[in-house]
Amino acid sequence: MPSITVNGVELEYQTWGAGNDQPLLLVGGLGVQLIKWTKPFIDALVERGFHVVAYDSRDVGLSTKFDDWGLADIRAAFKQARAKQPVAAPYTLEDMARDGVELIHALGLDRAHMVGGSNGGAITQVMAIEHPDAVATMVSIMATSGRRGLPRPVGEAEKWLERPRNPSGTREGAMDEAVTTARIIGSPAYPEDEVSLRAEAARQYDRCFYPAGNSRHLLASIASGDSRVARLGEIAAPTLVIHGREDTLVPLACAEDVSNSIPGAGILVLDGMGHDYPEALVGVMAHAIAENAAKKPV
Repeated sequence: MPSITVNGVELEYQTWGAGNDQPLLLVGGLGVQLIKWTKPFIDALVERGFHVVAYDSRDVGLSTKFDDWGLADIRAAFKQARAKQPVAAPYTLEDMARDGVELIHALGLDRAHMVGGSNGGAITQVMAIEHPDAVATMVSIMATSGRRGLPRPVGEAEKWLERPRNPSGTREGAMDEAVTTARIIGSPAYPEDEVSLRAEAARQYDRCFYPAGNSRHLLASIASGDSRVARLGEIAAPTLVIHGREDTLVPLACAEDVSNSIPGAGILVLDGMGHDYPEALVGVMAHAIAENAAKKPV
């Protein structure tokens, strides 16, 4: 896979589809490597006329790491945020948004359709606010607006968010973690079989096991807080919000707030979907993304 230096960091990226097709940037969530985007999902986008670009965000995968900062203390950061105290972080969502925009420009593209999942959805919201000329359309999947007072993670999902990933640090531990994660935040109507979960976790581990980056991604989100909320109404890019009705990590009300805060935004709520990308719903999501991409700015 190629890499490129933008905004002071080196980003690993990959592309699919014809270069003269509509450019579409996939923005991953907390600690998500670019290989996490599934082949069926990418193929569905390519089939609908997109030139797809995915990348390892800073501090994850094969992109630049921020080792000097160390592992983030997430519980302390949440406590500071709830007390409305400033939270120190090595970078913010605004920095991560600029990374993606500069990647698109470095590839010779003026603008792209931005599709982000979970924390990546929050990043695409910042892209559309801070870099409107670079955002043709935006799709925010499984993401919140960041507004204070919205529902918090439900049940086990709250503990899952704050605890370390795979504390053993082993390959076997990563596979066990994947199974546990799917049980806690996965789609109840579309459970993935354990063999597939473990195989994918092993592949991710072999490429790059780096939990410190995952913790700092979350720290960046906490540090950025609700700074974008007041500006969501400025977004002119055609926007679609996609969310699972059974998402326990980011409850549906959080997605509804994104949709209600952006002029003309649509929302697609998928029954039985949690906080993941069920293969059975890939076609539905890709079709909705393509329909949104065909819309004109507000």
